Amino acid sequence: MRISAVSSSFLILLVLLISCGNAPFSGNTANASTVQYNENQNPQNIRVKFITTHGDIVVELFNETPLHRDNFVKLTREGFYDGLLFHRVIDGFMIQGGDPNSRGAQPGQPLGMGDPGYTLPAEIVPGKFHRLGALAAARMGDQVNPERRSSGSQFYIVQGRVWTDEELTLFAERRGLNITPEARQIYTTVGGTPHLDYTYTVFGQVISGLEVIASIAAVQTDPANRPLQDVSMRVVLLEN
Repeated sequence: MRISAVSSSFLILLVLLISCGNAPFSGNTANASTVQYNENQNPQNIRVKFITTHGDIVVELFNETPLHRDNFVKLTREGFYDGLLFHRVIDGFMIQGGDPNSRGAQPGQPLGMGDPGYTLPAEIVPGKFHRLGALAAARMGDQVNPERRSSGSQFYIVQGRVWTDEELTLFAERRGLNITPEARQIYTTVGGTPHLDYTYTVFGQVISGLEVIASIAAVQTDPANRPLQDVSMRVVLLEN
């Protein structure tokens, strides 16, 4: 399956096409980051910076999702993300990256199948919403992945949009959901994609660089939502 940009169902069916291979992706360990992460340090407020061709995005990783946090730190240390592309972007929805096959990919090459050879258990935490700037793990859809396990490397950063109270109420009624006052306040002021709440693991939040997300999301794309001009990344750990 692929993300559809034409209906609200694409928000429910956000997937990455990851391979079933068992061989892990080794990544490039040279110049992994500007700061080496020490596993014995206080893990409060671990931050990473995405250095992209459109500017920098700083993200704070959540301690409430330790498996995803530690995995992202590990991959960052190994230089796994360096040189990868944001291989799928949908304006008004999200920007997605983390496919190791995107490094050096040729124009028009299908992407979205790559992974490091493993998945992560879901860490879906109450109160972690798909608000603007949320960092979340991509995954296969529920039909083939009922446990909602996350890709070992692919992620997306939410752009979304601002919702009205009426839209949220109608959405909740149709889905039989309870939109909390906190979530309602977020989606009617900051914006995001409530369709994905509590179905994908949100493990971080952008604290700087929202304008960069908008810039990347606005680029021209091909029919598979891949940018026509590559948007590459390098990810580094930041000191607390």
